[in-house]
Amino acid sequence: MREQFRLENHGVRKIERLPGNVGLIELTLIPELAEGGATLAAALQLMQHTHALIFDLRPTRGGSPDGVAFLASYLFPDGDIHLSDILDGPQGTPRQFWTTPYLPGPRYLDRPAYVLTSAATFSGGEALAYDLQAHARATIIGESTRGGAHPSQVVSLAEHIELRLPIARTISPITGSNWEGVGVQPDLPTAAAAALDVAYRTALETIAENNHLPDQSRLEARQQLGHWRSPTPSSQPGR
Repeated sequence: MREQFRLENHGVRKIERLPGNVGLIELTLIPELAEGGATLAAALQLMQHTHALIFDLRPTRGGSPDGVAFLASYLFPDGDIHLSDILDGPQGTPRQFWTTPYLPGPRYLDRPAYVLTSAATFSGGEALAYDLQAHARATIIGESTRGGAHPSQVVSLAEHIELRLPIARTISPITGSNWEGVGVQPDLPTAAAAALDVAYRTALETIAENNHLPDQSRLEARQQLGHWRSPTPSSQPGR
């Protein structure tokens, strides 16, 4: 499994600066911190000077709780944010996950963040979206996610039969619940294929109207929005 994750660049499929100074990070999974933390940190380091950030979790099929907490930590100012608890068994002692007080790079603060979701977004991808939404730190755009909040084990019953057995449950200290069976519900529902376009345009509009940003940044955002009114294949990031 670790070799597979390594070959997938620990889940980081794409890092891009879109015109208008909008950052984009696409993840296929969220790795364990011990294995993939440096890769996640490098991705965030490259985004540090953007004016808005988009996490594309549409293809994210799972991840590790400590990797989720590490990523979320970049969007909060300190280590005092209680993100989630995982309870093992019916009466298990909760494992708490908080933002970390130390990060190997600058935090991404006071700028808008967007999370793209699809019906395929699962487990760790859902956890990141849910935590950021619960703390009102990101806007979720796309489809309701797959709905897997309970860590499980796979038990082999026969040569071609296996049982996936839930062994724990995730609880948000904000909502007192989780997304099991219902998925993470987007703030801006849209088809997954259109989610990047919606997020990108929303980010550009926010940048263009922000008088605290440099004139050049606002001009670039307005120019990109102008291209959108006369779209070409090169001006639409979702294609």
